[in-house]
Amino acid sequence: MSLLIVGSVALDTVETPFGRAQDALGGSAVYISVSSSYFTAPVRLVGVVGGDFAKEHISFLESRHVDLDGLQTVEGGKTFRWGGKYHYDLNVRDTLFTSLNVFEKFDPKIPEAYRVSGYVCLGNIDPTLQLQVLGQLNKPRLVVGDTMNYWIETKPNELFKTMKHMDVLIINDSEARLLTQEPNLIKAAKQIIGMGPQAVIIKKGEHGAMLVTSDTIFSAPAFPLENIFDPTGAGDSFAGGFIGWLARTEDLSPDNLKRAVIYGSTLASFCVEKFSVDGLRDLSYLKIHDRFRSFMELSRFDEK
Repeated sequence: MSLLIVGSVALDTVETPFGRAQDALGGSAVYISVSSSYFTAPVRLVGVVGGDFAKEHISFLESRHVDLDGLQTVEGGKTFRWGGKYHYDLNVRDTLFTSLNVFEKFDPKIPEAYRVSGYVCLGNIDPTLQLQVLGQLNKPRLVVGDTMNYWIETKPNELFKTMKHMDVLIINDSEARLLTQEPNLIKAAKQIIGMGPQAVIIKKGEHGAMLVTSDTIFSAPAFPLENIFDPTGAGDSFAGGFIGWLARTEDLSPDNLKRAVIYGSTLASFCVEKFSVDGLRDLSYLKIHDRFRSFMELSRFDEK
């Protein structure tokens, strides 16, 4: 079933202890779209770029069967840029600069053909814009949303209002604690469910992810990797794999939500192995499924 993704399209400059990439393709909408495209089509992207956005990036997204009719181009403007530096503990990073450019006035307009999308993933943009997007849609079957510390701190009321329209909220552990003022993540997740979403996924970085619903708690490990080059986009790649699998199967049962979490973790594990979206460029469904099975083996054991 069709999948709509709304979020940022960016050019990232990233430095880690293992290398550096400048003006590399990034942004939440890009990582979510590319990851989900391995499971479902069409993937419909809504975002904004400047006239400096390279044609090679457009060609790559189109090669992944991403529908770009909803991508606005502001000629003469500059694309959103972000720069960050990671330390040897890749959970710690410094933001070096943020230049919103054309993204500062992003006004998401959903093309008519996109308004009947059955599955929707909202990147961590302003919750007011997220709600504006949902107001243009015709009763999607599933809405998955993301947020970030900045919106929790600056627009909590708008975020609470928007969360009432989300079916699944994806959030990291520090954001969950900030949102609820609750240090225990299980209690925090249950509080969030009381705010509207039917399910919460709490990302815990190198410690995996946890799915919580009113009657389910499922903990998934992170995949042990020898080479991690760039964590940028891992959370968005997770979201893409998660919603992509659900759109592919059209199965929202508890067991399939668990599978979707593992597929999300699988795509995130490929993402961090290279800079930008390079870890996601040349995958195959077979390669993804092989790592999915490896994930299953991480926690499988016989009772006797």
